[in-house]
Amino acid sequence: MKIGVPIEIKNNENRVGMTPSGVFELSKRNHSVYVQKNAGFNSGFLDEDYIEAGATILDTIEEVYDTAEMIVKVKEPIEPEYKLIKSNQVVFTYFHFASSEVLTNAMIESKAICIAYETVENKDGTLPLLIPMSEVAGRMSVQQGAKYLEKPIKGRGILLGGVPGVPPAKVLILGAGIVGYQAAKMASGLGAYVIIMDINMKALRYVSDSMPNNVISEFSSEYNIRKHIKDADLIIGGVLIKGAKAPKLITRDMLKDMRPGTVMVDVAVDQGGCFETTKPTTHQDPTYIIDEVVHYSVANMPGAVPYTSTMALTNVTLPYVIQLANDGWEKACKKNKALSKGLNIVNGKIVYKEIAEAFEMEMS
Repeated sequence: MKIGVPIEIKNNENRVGMTPSGVFELSKRNHSVYVQKNAGFNSGFLDEDYIEAGATILDTIEEVYDTAEMIVKVKEPIEPEYKLIKSNQVVFTYFHFASSEVLTNAMIESKAICIAYETVENKDGTLPLLIPMSEVAGRMSVQQGAKYLEKPIKGRGILLGGVPGVPPAKVLILGAGIVGYQAAKMASGLGAYVIIMDINMKALRYVSDSMPNNVISEFSSEYNIRKHIKDADLIIGGVLIKGAKAPKLITRDMLKDMRPGTVMVDVAVDQGGCFETTKPTTHQDPTYIIDEVVHYSVANMPGAVPYTSTMALTNVTLPYVIQLANDGWEKACKKNKALSKGLNIVNGKIVYKEIAEAFEMEMS
């Protein structure tokens, strides 16, 4: 199969869809990999590395899309890419369709085979291709939150871990999944007082059993959220509903109950965000302020640490890429039920229930 790896053109997206190691594994199986010139540069991989691994370097993104039977990338296609995607071309990437009707309609019109990393699902309900980026984003949410709590950036001016004689910051984490757990791990390690909330008692028991004493688990309800936002310094939203929009757990009216300089980091922004006041931002312009509350909602957080993120992503996507290349998408999805859950749009038809429901469209 001919596999294309284009440059990511989303704002400040420095990751790349495949490492030279991944190219090598495909090349030795007699697949042809076409990598756009300098696609891996910002992740620390040179064209020479890809050539040595067996790739062919193409100068333009148009050439990559025109040549490839399957596109492997990181983020959803954006408007300049829509016209490049061909009928029956497999596009394997993060799509997050439920957060964008424009993207959904564009991919329906393209008649491509859209396989979304974020909905590939194991028998036990885990999302193997979302986990590594959720781990990165969860850890980064605390790193970024701590920075934006600084006074020069309009935060409360509080050090996350405090110092002897001065209490630490209070961190409220909504969601005890991969993002929330990793955020709690980082925040507690820095010495913050952490409340982590979820409606999944199994997840809360795991948090309670495995986290240090400065992490408190609590059942999530509107009443409890309203109680804790009054004195929280950093609030992290990490709620995910597979393939669907995130629920709005913090509404606009709740902001008035927060202290000036409180920081909210919405990791669920790719799925529409779990704060009502969330709007996607970029690494170039990451924050905005509403009612004296600082909002950070960068839609591609792991893109700021592209070497780590690209390596972690290729570790989990490569086996699926190899299967798709070896067998073709139809046979691969019949053989691998987890991969078949990744099918979102096929030849102009929505085949994933939550996407159809999000926009009240027909499902095939």
